[in-house]
Amino acid sequence: MRTLTGIQPSGTLHIGNYFGAMRPAIEAQSRGECFYFIADYHSMTTVTDAVERRKNTHGIALDWLACGLDPRASVFWRQSDVPEVCELMWMLGTLAPMGLMERAHSYKDKTAKGISPNFGLFAYPVLMAADILLYDTNRVPVGRDQKQHLEMTRDIAIKFNLTYGETLVVPEAEIRDDLAVVPGLDGQKMSKSYGNTIDIFGDEKVLRKRIMGIVMDSRPPAEPKPDADRNLAVQLLRLFAPADVARDFEDRLRAGGLGYGDLKKALFEHYWNTFSAARARRAELAANLDHVHAVLRDGAERARAVADGVLARVRRASGLR
Repeated sequence: MRTLTGIQPSGTLHIGNYFGAMRPAIEAQSRGECFYFIADYHSMTTVTDAVERRKNTHGIALDWLACGLDPRASVFWRQSDVPEVCELMWMLGTLAPMGLMERAHSYKDKTAKGISPNFGLFAYPVLMAADILLYDTNRVPVGRDQKQHLEMTRDIAIKFNLTYGETLVVPEAEIRDDLAVVPGLDGQKMSKSYGNTIDIFGDEKVLRKRIMGIVMDSRPPAEPKPDADRNLAVQLLRLFAPADVARDFEDRLRAGGLGYGDLKKALFEHYWNTFSAARARRAELAANLDHVHAVLRDGAERARAVADGVLARVRRASGLR
């Protein structure tokens, strides 16, 4: 059973990315064959700065390797290192109905946010389908907001198989309802677009200041707080502290006597300690980028070994060979 995860090189990762996507994807390594790729082709729909793209791609590789992705137990590569995906995209695109493409939520959402419409943005679902189908993927972990893209991939694969005979593996969506939705520093869902994130890696003083700056109400420490379970710092503390420790802080806040400053200090310490090993590992990797590049090259070779076989089937089935 092969699972595939695409990773957008969109800059600095935050704890919402970690608990919502990164940690579940890394944990999947123990349950089957996992393929992970850095989607640098996809980034071209919104990022036009070459320096920024290289920086983001290297940063994502460092972050995932530091947080536990094991290149010996999985396959990890940069999307553009297997350009055969673009050939498959063209083949699939010839069978992708315009009506299906026009219904894609991603295109509508991004243009509504002011991103200039372009072919790459419009054709994004076909490249995503090629990403998945090129590697005989069985399962794709997706959030509910990405479910439509996987359904489009399935529709395109089924149409190809009906047109040219059984050739492509039709993947299944793996939708997890238990994924953490992490609140941001303002109580909304954590998102870069809201400016409310806590980075996984970063300067200690800056991150301490962000956490200590969480806005609380004006109730004095001695006043009991029956709504302690809804306190933002308590919610975040549950992500990092052992359950009994987080519960103790919640109980003390509810009973009265715990100051918000002390609560936020505890939150920072548990957050900082959670990623201490990953920070050390990332520093080691950043000092040895040749090793990181070698990991990505090796992953690309292993990914291409699968892709070549799938592409050969597709070419034969469609009469190109």
